Amino acid sequence: MKPAMISIALLCLSNVFMMFAWYGHLKELNHKYWLVAALISWGIALFEYILQVPANRIGYSVMSVGQLKITQEVITLSVFVPFSVFYLNEPLKIDYLWAGLCLVGAVYFMFRNSF
Repeated sequence: MKPAMISIALLCLSNVFMMFAWYGHLKELNHKYWLVAALISWGIALFEYILQVPANRIGYSVMSVGQLKITQEVITLSVFVPFSVFYLNEPLKIDYLWAGLCLVGAVYFMFRNSF
Protein backbone atom coordinates (compact mmCIF):
# COMPACT_ATOMS: atom_id res chain seq x y z
CA MET A 1 0.00 0.00 0.00
CA LYS A 2 1.26 3.50 -0.80
CA PRO A 3 2.51 5.68 2.08
CA ALA A 4 -0.12 8.36 1.40
CA MET A 5 -2.94 5.82 1.67
CA ILE A 6 -1.49 4.30 4.85
CA SER A 7 -1.21 7.78 6.32
CA ILE A 8 -4.79 8.67 5.38
CA ALA A 9 -6.14 5.40 6.81
CA LEU A 10 -4.28 5.92 10.09
CA LEU A 11 -5.45 9.55 10.26
CA CYS A 12 -9.06 8.44 9.75
CA LEU A 13 -8.79 5.99 12.63
CA SER A 14 -6.98 8.58 14.73
CA ASN A 15 -9.79 11.05 14.12
CA VAL A 16 -12.41 8.65 15.41
CA PHE A 17 -10.54 8.52 18.72
CA MET A 18 -10.04 12.29 18.57
CA MET A 19 -13.79 12.91 18.26
CA PHE A 20 -14.51 10.79 21.32
CA ALA A 21 -11.65 12.38 23.28
CA TRP A 22 -12.63 15.94 22.38
CA TYR A 23 -16.42 15.74 22.22
CA GLY A 24 -17.63 12.37 23.54
CA HIS A 25 -17.57 13.63 27.11
CA LEU A 26 -20.22 16.21 26.22
CA LYS A 27 -22.74 13.40 25.88
CA GLU A 28 -21.43 10.69 28.18
CA LEU A 29 -19.74 12.57 31.02
CA ASN A 30 -21.58 15.89 31.23
CA HIS A 31 -22.80 14.97 34.71
CA LYS A 32 -19.25 14.26 35.95
CA TYR A 33 -16.74 16.73 37.33
CA TRP A 34 -14.72 18.22 34.46
CA LEU A 35 -11.44 16.74 35.74
CA VAL A 36 -12.87 13.21 35.44
CA ALA A 37 -13.90 13.97 31.86
CA ALA A 38 -10.46 15.42 31.13
CA LEU A 39 -8.64 12.36 32.48
CA ILE A 40 -10.85 9.96 30.52
CA SER A 41 -10.41 12.10 27.42
CA TRP A 42 -6.63 11.99 27.85
CA GLY A 43 -6.81 8.21 28.02
CA ILE A 44 -8.77 8.11 24.76
CA ALA A 45 -6.41 10.66 23.21
CA LEU A 46 -3.49 8.31 23.88
CA PHE A 47 -4.94 5.97 21.24
CA GLU A 48 -5.42 8.94 18.93
CA TYR A 49 -1.73 9.79 19.21
CA ILE A 50 -0.63 6.16 18.87
CA LEU A 51 -2.21 6.29 15.40
CA GLN A 52 -1.61 9.95 14.53
CA VAL A 53 2.14 10.06 15.12
CA PRO A 54 3.00 7.20 12.74
CA ALA A 55 0.41 8.52 10.27
CA ASN A 56 2.19 11.86 10.11
CA ARG A 57 5.64 10.28 9.93
CA ILE A 58 4.57 8.02 7.07
CA GLY A 59 2.70 10.82 5.32
CA TYR A 60 5.65 13.20 5.65
CA SER A 61 7.69 10.83 3.49
CA VAL A 62 5.48 11.72 0.51
CA MET A 63 3.74 15.00 1.47
CA SER A 64 4.80 18.35 2.82
CA VAL A 65 3.76 19.33 6.31
CA GLY A 66 1.23 21.76 4.81
CA GLN A 67 -0.27 19.01 2.70
CA LEU A 68 -0.44 16.75 5.74
CA LYS A 69 -2.22 19.48 7.70
CA ILE A 70 -4.84 20.09 5.03
CA THR A 71 -5.34 16.34 4.65
CA GLN A 72 -5.87 16.17 8.41
CA GLU A 73 -8.45 18.98 8.28
CA VAL A 74 -10.41 17.29 5.49
CA ILE A 75 -10.43 14.03 7.44
CA THR A 76 -11.41 15.84 10.63
CA LEU A 77 -14.45 17.43 9.00
CA SER A 78 -15.32 14.13 7.29
CA VAL A 79 -15.32 12.35 10.65
CA PHE A 80 -16.79 15.23 12.67
CA VAL A 81 -19.98 15.68 10.66
CA PRO A 82 -21.25 12.09 11.01
CA PHE A 83 -20.05 12.01 14.64
CA SER A 84 -21.94 15.17 15.55
CA VAL A 85 -25.09 14.14 13.66
CA PHE A 86 -25.30 10.46 14.63
CA TYR A 87 -23.58 10.35 18.01
CA LEU A 88 -24.25 13.78 19.49
CA ASN A 89 -27.63 14.12 17.74
CA GLU A 90 -26.76 17.57 16.40
CA PRO A 91 -28.70 18.80 13.36
CA LEU A 92 -27.05 18.50 9.96
CA LYS A 93 -26.27 22.05 8.83
CA ILE A 94 -25.61 23.53 5.42
CA ASP A 95 -22.60 25.24 7.01
CA TYR A 96 -20.80 21.88 6.93
CA LEU A 97 -21.13 21.93 3.15
CA TRP A 98 -19.70 25.46 2.95
CA ALA A 99 -16.83 24.48 5.26
CA GLY A 100 -16.17 21.44 3.08
CA LEU A 101 -16.10 23.59 -0.04
CA CYS A 102 -13.58 25.90 1.62
CA LEU A 103 -11.46 22.84 2.35
CA VAL A 104 -11.69 21.81 -1.31
CA GLY A 105 -10.09 25.17 -2.11
CA ALA A 106 -7.42 24.59 0.54
CA VAL A 107 -6.68 21.15 -0.90
CA TYR A 108 -6.34 22.65 -4.36
CA PHE A 109 -3.87 25.29 -3.25
CA MET A 110 -1.80 22.91 -1.10
CA PHE A 111 -1.60 20.16 -3.73
CA ARG A 112 -1.73 22.09 -7.03
CA ASN A 113 1.99 21.65 -7.71
CA SER A 114 1.72 17.92 -7.04
CA PHE A 115 -0.61 17.19 -9.96
